[in-house]
Amino acid sequence: MDSSDQSHALPPANRVLLAKPALYIVATPLGNLYDITMRALAVLGKVDAIAAEDTRHTRRLLDHFGIRTRLLAVHQHNEQAAADGLVGLLEQGQHIALVTDAGTPAVSDPGARVVARVQAAGFPVVPVPGPSAVTTALSASGLVEGRFLFVGFLPPKATARRAELEALASTPAALVFYEAPHRVVECVADLAAVFGGQRELVVARELTKLHEQIARMPLAEAADWFAADSDRSRGEFVLIVAPPIVAEGLSPETERTLRLLLDELPLKTAAKLAAQLTGANKNALYERALALKDAG
Repeated sequence: MDSSDQSHALPPANRVLLAKPALYIVATPLGNLYDITMRALAVLGKVDAIAAEDTRHTRRLLDHFGIRTRLLAVHQHNEQAAADGLVGLLEQGQHIALVTDAGTPAVSDPGARVVARVQAAGFPVVPVPGPSAVTTALSASGLVEGRFLFVGFLPPKATARRAELEALASTPAALVFYEAPHRVVECVADLAAVFGGQRELVVARELTKLHEQIARMPLAEAADWFAADSDRSRGEFVLIVAPPIVAEGLSPETERTLRLLLDELPLKTAAKLAAQLTGANKNALYERALALKDAG
């Protein structure tokens, strides 16, 4: 950063709020309260109101730090109407903070509509960065050296979930999902069925909380891992799947085509048809098909 560029200069530490009314997007702890930032505490203590996904949950956080700022409910069922109300408060000259139950708002949580509405009304939106389940899980996964794709929650219905996974199967990046405890086992089963058992899976649950657990395994072993201990299906989950294993000289899309054909056709026929469809070398496809069959 060019220190002579005053537009990017760091503000004084005691300048917590902008001079004009603004919406502050404040990240809050995933579980461990010590993960709150000093800036987040300062903003939450100085704004006129805090828009919270669950006011009872946020009140416990505020009480812990002795913050008495008034709370407003903004959740998935009232977000559009609540956004209009927050713009009204900004028009009155008030500063507003937006928080979710845990982590960073507007990332698989309510908040995106509020942000868009406030931006459209011409008011500043100020991010106050901090905890994020995505980056927390990725940092401890050991899987990501290059790109990753944050998918978030998959569809709850099996058919729609598998269709989305099929579309993602050849993506040349690690895939990051959120999942709820009552669906995590069936979700992982679908990951294995669609992506194949060889790809690595990292299960990160209850991040930063008392029962935090981060485990890495091939997808083929995931069902047994969950079945070995019922507690492993409890809590909030981040699932990370390693990028697809691609044979040398084969593109991810060619690999995906071959895998799909192998599910329905004999090995030789699948390799021949894959060569015709993709233009890849038939012998290379045959060798890859043999390896896939041997791997189960």
